[in-house]
Amino acid sequence: MSSLRVAIVGFGKIARDQHMPAIAASEGVELVAVADPVASLPGVPHAATLVELLRGGPDIDAVAICTPPQVRHSQAAIALAAGKHVLLEKPPGATVAEIAPLAAAARVARRTLFTAWHSRYAPAVEPTRQWLAGRQINSVRIIWKEDVRVWHPGQAWIFAPGGLGVFDPGINALSILTRILPQSLFVTSADLAFPANRDAPIAANLALSDARGLKIAAEFDFRQTGPQTWDIEIQTDGGLVSFSHGGRKLRVGDLQHVDAAKAEYPALYRRFHELAASGDSDVDLAPLQLVADAFLLGRRRMVEPFED
Repeated sequence: MSSLRVAIVGFGKIARDQHMPAIAASEGVELVAVADPVASLPGVPHAATLVELLRGGPDIDAVAICTPPQVRHSQAAIALAAGKHVLLEKPPGATVAEIAPLAAAARVARRTLFTAWHSRYAPAVEPTRQWLAGRQINSVRIIWKEDVRVWHPGQAWIFAPGGLGVFDPGINALSILTRILPQSLFVTSADLAFPANRDAPIAANLALSDARGLKIAAEFDFRQTGPQTWDIEIQTDGGLVSFSHGGRKLRVGDLQHVDAAKAEYPALYRRFHELAASGDSDVDLAPLQLVADAFLLGRRRMVEPFED
């Protein structure tokens, strides 16, 4: 495939801030259309819906679905039925079970389905995974706290059913964790703080483990002001692994140091281009399964109402 012609479906903040510049910076990937009921991009063909775009828009090879998660399944199903490759912004859907039919449809259509866990492409992730391989991991602590008013201004969908609330950023940490640790993980307990006027949590504390009994504690909060915190600390037999700034920085004593600019989304689109060229899919639901299990096991606490 010489060039992957992509349409962005859902042209909100994440599409503008991340997908659009990443496509522009990616060799062999071209933004050729936008489908959104309101938003558009000057100079780029626009349609109000994906159906309208497929009916009368320019030729496309693939779609990047950046809508709220509650409607990603329906949009992906339409795209696959039309023979298009599909990138699903994280989380890939509002439920775990809705992804399997999409994966089956992609196989039948011989098209790519890509669950795009962008945080796995942060520059410190692979060095961390490689350094941890074969080492004894004693404990893990995740501190992932940010200001929802900064990162999701006016986006009521994030606190609606299926919007995940604080797990929308928290799932990024879980996507990293399920990549860098050698064994499968599961949730053992969860404490979920729901605003009195919302249907998704604004904060959560999780305990996780693996088959060896590894102790993992995760703290997620949408109410952080000032400096934002996206850190993972891992105690090992080789010392403390400090993974910070969402994967931009890594320190293992004085042995290894990564401090790089974020380049997650360009790497994501390189991967998407590779998958589309080969016709393969990359579907991993482990992070979403952990979130679903947190809701299953979670003790719900009511906290003060949240107003944006």
